[in-house]
Amino acid sequence: VQLVESGGGLVQPGGSLKLSCLVPKFWLSMYDIRWHRQAAGKEREWVGTIRRESGDTYYADSVKGRFIISKDIEKNTVFLQMNNLKRDDTAKYFCNAYTYYGRGTQVTVSS
Repeated sequence: VQLVESGGGLVQPGGSLKLSCLVPKFWLSMYDIRWHRQAAGKEREWVGTIRRESGDTYYADSVKGRFIISKDIEKNTVFLQMNNLKRDDTAKYFCNAYTYYGRGTQVTVSS
């Protein structure tokens, strides 16, 4: 089973990045998909969730209003659009479905 994140990189404060999470076929209709992040030396933090049926989204207070989760069922992909990035957003970002996690993609916010 593989979840594969991509799209990370280096961005300046105030910039944007869009992460992708490719999941196995049909999983978007089977599972809620969550994004998490883990900064160096810190515990993993939940970022947000997109529900499997309704597509409703929920976000941590730290990213609400700046991050947007969406999904493309035909492409088996969930997206995390990150806007107005801050240095505190620097972390490795993971997507998660049920008990499965991807390997993550690094996001570094720095000038």
